[in-house]
Amino acid sequence: MANLKEIRNRIASVSSTMQITSAMKMVSAAKLKKAQDAITAMRPYSDKLTELIQNLSNSIDGDTQNPFTVKRTIQNVLIIVITSNRGLCGGFNSSVIKEVTKKVETTYANKNVSILTLGKKGNDILQKSFSVVENNNEIFDQLTFSNASKIAEGFMSAFTSKEYDTIEVVYNSFKNAATQIVTTETLLPIISTQDENTTTSTDYIFEPTQESIVDELLPKSIKMQLFKALRDSFASEHGARMTAMHKATDNATDLRDQLKLTYNQARQASITNEILEIVGGAEALNS
Repeated sequence: MANLKEIRNRIASVSSTMQITSAMKMVSAAKLKKAQDAITAMRPYSDKLTELIQNLSNSIDGDTQNPFTVKRTIQNVLIIVITSNRGLCGGFNSSVIKEVTKKVETTYANKNVSILTLGKKGNDILQKSFSVVENNNEIFDQLTFSNASKIAEGFMSAFTSKEYDTIEVVYNSFKNAATQIVTTETLLPIISTQDENTTTSTDYIFEPTQESIVDELLPKSIKMQLFKALRDSFASEHGARMTAMHKATDNATDLRDQLKLTYNQARQASITNEILEIVGGAEALNS
């Protein structure tokens, strides 16, 4: 059994760790509220824009030829990986990295795959095994639509110049503070996802022209899809970190209580031994 001083040092160390994890949990909870409000307010607009694009899909695939809807034989692939810049958030980053690794080694096993990382953690790991063509860690320092648009314009230009045949994004979609869903979405080319069982359609009146409206909406839809993925990942990160720090605080509390019990038992045993020694000494003097 460890001596009393060692146990006291361990109790102090665990208590200090518990204070740190508890503080990190409260900070993440405060940041999560703001990030959650942002993605919740954004989703209706993003979903409505996606619905509009899908309703226009027949026109896009038919009379109106747009460079963002061109389907080519897939040979060159770009995967955009969204992770965090910091750790201590459970399996938040590892789940995305595992999904990307699986996709590269199975779905695109015989293709030329390039990776664009948004977040330091993903870049640090993926660059060791795959071709990371670009990394952007600063996007989360100021997460705005204009900054996301600059990134989107870069890969949109690469797609239209036939540098890539398809572009996907892999990220954690926010469900709640305890649940994040690894999601893969195809950004380019824009593909219709109309349900065959759905017969509802909207008859639009185009003004000024059908072509100009489609040309305006498609780039905005792509940029909005990337921005929504960044917002989702940002909220998911704080939710995952808050949950991880909550569990770490609970574990530290249990360990501290266990150490205190061990300390009290060792202290009681030490006192008992001292009493026995005193009694034994007194008996020896009397005899």
